[in-house]
Amino acid sequence: MGGVSAGASARLTRGSGTSFYYAFQLLPVAKRRAIYALYSFCRVVDDCVDEEGGGGEAGLDRWLAEVHRCYAGRPETDLGRDLAHALARFPIPRACFEAVVAGCRMDLVPRRYPAWADLRVYCERVASAVGLASIEIFGYRDPRTRDYAVELGLALQLTNILRDVAADGERGRLYVPLEDLALFGVAEEELTAPGRERRPEVGALLAFQAERARDHYARARALLPDEDRRSMLAAEVMGAIYRELLEAIAARGFPLAGPRLALSRPRKAWIALRTVPRVYWRR
Repeated sequence: MGGVSAGASARLTRGSGTSFYYAFQLLPVAKRRAIYALYSFCRVVDDCVDEEGGGGEAGLDRWLAEVHRCYAGRPETDLGRDLAHALARFPIPRACFEAVVAGCRMDLVPRRYPAWADLRVYCERVASAVGLASIEIFGYRDPRTRDYAVELGLALQLTNILRDVAADGERGRLYVPLEDLALFGVAEEELTAPGRERRPEVGALLAFQAERARDHYARARALLPDEDRRSMLAAEVMGAIYRELLEAIAARGFPLAGPRLALSRPRKAWIALRTVPRVYWRR
């Protein structure tokens, strides 16, 4: 099975351009190493279904088997060894990795989600499960912080969905509930293969999705217990950067064509810096 070369978890994270990188820099070394390994695992299993030659279902099976070996203390890849090191220090539930892989399996074939409840299952697997794993690394005391992680994961994934509507459409994927399309009178093709002219109903539909994301950001913020606020600094930075990305997408009118919208590195760094005092001194 292909792996990640020694020490590559950190390099993969840095080189990916992820907005989360700036949040990870706020962590102590041991936690940062563990979160790099977790993030790298999520990247490689995502690549199994997104990249040509990524391995597909067989690739997912191989990485899930490697996770089980990590819990048994017998990893066979460099990334697996990084994960095993993290698991030796932090109590990440095996179910989190299994959920991420199960979510990626949902992308192996084109799929439609009739209602938000159906899409939520997917989002919880590919995003909330990562959040639940991450808080075990960050450290927390109040069990309610797990609810915070679930809600923040949903908000982040919904933001990603809005950013990638057209790109996902090129892969035959649609992550907007069909009941919402029906509500606004929008055809699938208007999102997956948009033409030059876009009807106002399409913008209204996407704005509705953005409002759902905002609701989950608000829910996450309300659920975070005060005693765990500081330990969740990295998560709060992730949320702040992605919330600003969401508003940038909305300000652009939810574009379905052109370059993938991203915040600049200086802007992400500034968001991270300004989030620190809000987290540490909020009353």
